[in-house]
Amino acid sequence: MKKLLFAVFPVFAAFFLYVPVADPLPLGSAIPNPELKMKDVSGGEISLKDARKKNGLLVMFSCNTCPYVIKNQGRTYEACKYAAGNDIGVAILNSNEANRDGADSFEEMKDYAKAQSYNWHYLVDKNAAQADAFGANRTPECFLFDAGGKLVYHGAIDDNPGDAAAVSRKHLLTAIDEMKAGKDISVKQSRSVGCAIKRLN
Repeated sequence: MKKLLFAVFPVFAAFFLYVPVADPLPLGSAIPNPELKMKDVSGGEISLKDARKKNGLLVMFSCNTCPYVIKNQGRTYEACKYAAGNDIGVAILNSNEANRDGADSFEEMKDYAKAQSYNWHYLVDKNAAQADAFGANRTPECFLFDAGGKLVYHGAIDDNPGDAAAVSRKHLLTAIDEMKAGKDISVKQSRSVGCAIKRLN
């Protein structure tokens, strides 16, 4: 029994000792640090103001290797393509600064974006500055802004991040449709499930 307790204690400790860096950006908030330039895998530096389009902006915090990001690769592509097709800018931010010399290096990001056929911005969030400003803590984690630059949806891509076959509601795509139609977003927030953003200590 003691051995079992010692075995499970680190798991419970990791869960309970996890403290979000900041509260998530409140609904209705403006895009944080819109003019902050970030390195883009396509070359040059891009701000969220640059990435924003006529009908709004989708910001997704992601990375290259998180198991939940990998499980959501197809859904990430679907959502980003759908947003771009509806004249909503797309910016995927990699805030894993503690992994910048490894799996989340700029070169690895370029390779990943190419492998995933990204046709939108994949940006280096240096020192997790934007993750801190957004109060983002997980990968993947989504923030959808309307044409006026106000946050209308925050959370997961859908209601089953762990199993694409078991999805019953596509939160992000539905929010995009409702936003485009000028309707109130029926589900404005959902729980993001994924890996913790690897900030520098």
